[in-house]
Amino acid sequence: MQNTKLSKLWDSLNSSFWFIPTLMVILAIAFSFITIGIDQRLETDIIKNLGWAYALGPSGSRAILSAIAGSMMSVATTAFSITIVALQLASSQFGPRLLRNFMQDTGNQIVLGTFISTFVYSLLVLRTINGVEENEFVPHLAVTCGIGLAIASIGVLIYFIHHSASSIQVDRVITKVGHELDDAIERLFPNKIGRSPSKQRQEPAMSDIPADFDRDACPVKVTNSGYIQAIDESQIMQIAKENNLLLRIEHRPGDFVVRGSDLILVFPGEQVNKKLTGKINDAFVIGLQRTDQQDVEFSVNQLVEIAARALSPGINDPFTAIRCIDQLSVALCYLAQKDIPSPYRYDDDDKLRIIAEPISFADLTDAAFNQIRQYGKSSVGVTMRLLEAIKTIASFTHNKTDRAALLRHANMIHRGSQEGIKEELDILDVKKRYLAAVKAIEKH
Repeated sequence: MQNTKLSKLWDSLNSSFWFIPTLMVILAIAFSFITIGIDQRLETDIIKNLGWAYALGPSGSRAILSAIAGSMMSVATTAFSITIVALQLASSQFGPRLLRNFMQDTGNQIVLGTFISTFVYSLLVLRTINGVEENEFVPHLAVTCGIGLAIASIGVLIYFIHHSASSIQVDRVITKVGHELDDAIERLFPNKIGRSPSKQRQEPAMSDIPADFDRDACPVKVTNSGYIQAIDESQIMQIAKENNLLLRIEHRPGDFVVRGSDLILVFPGEQVNKKLTGKINDAFVIGLQRTDQQDVEFSVNQLVEIAARALSPGINDPFTAIRCIDQLSVALCYLAQKDIPSPYRYDDDDKLRIIAEPISFADLTDAAFNQIRQYGKSSVGVTMRLLEAIKTIASFTHNKTDRAALLRHANMIHRGSQEGIKEELDILDVKKRYLAAVKAIEKH
């Protein structure tokens, strides 16, 4: 459970605007003490003789550090305002669920951290300058480093202006979400809990599942409402082995659960108690929103949301929807080549311990195509691209179940086009691509 919770904690920190800037401010504070300490221990004349070091008196040092601190605070405020505007545009154009992607942008976090860190560093160095003649002290090295940080901040500002303009471009947003979807598929499939049976044992032996499982199994209830963000596989397997149990997980990551509903069925049911309930619930990470930590459908839904908004009457942007379909087709081609793990999980002693139904290829094709098909059935371009995507995906499928799912969607897309498209020549173009998709499905 430790790794799962650490992963969740890191995901939360990575999605915040305060974590990286806070680390950078701490480093700036430490750096200020180091440079000031060097100035105090070395002879002032030695530092003055360095050609690259700042060597003016107390008044000049105060003036330059005050200018740096003031300008950095102004620039940080402006950068923060630009970031808020970008978030507002992203929320209205792409959907509020895409805000998490912008919050995770490390570039924006480093930019804000650079400005704030330079401001804090300048203040800390400024307080040490002493203009009294008999005790005069000017930390020349520290002031020089402050000037260096100010110059670096100018470069960061130039980067920020470019980055802010490019980060809200729809093509870049769609591509980024598509890459996150590909990474999630690579990370989660095959997704094993314990040891999956061999390919020859996709179905358990009759003796593995007790005949009275459904009758005698006792449910463990959910203690908190929310979305299941992650399940600790190793913890669930350990609980099953230690207590000699057979567990059937009723939900998977991404599902919304209500407090008091069934979370897991435990056999034999008489072993369910308060302690076991607490352990099982502790193996589930439940939060207020879905994440892509173990939920591959989350990124699919993000692309579908962008496409659905683009197809709304108020926007009517089929080109954006087509770009989303392209990214979804790439992910489904990738998924079609993966081995979906068996629902039946065995321990090292070859004993069935867990039944956990994984998300299937058919589930993800439903999530990817249903809403786009429904909203885009009157768009010729979107309909044809959906059929072309199915044709492409078919060439990567390896089993009848996956091809059946693709054929079902091809049929629904074709029927929807007959209702939504009125021009006869457009209908013929759609039918041509439908027949090509069906031929590709049957061929493979």
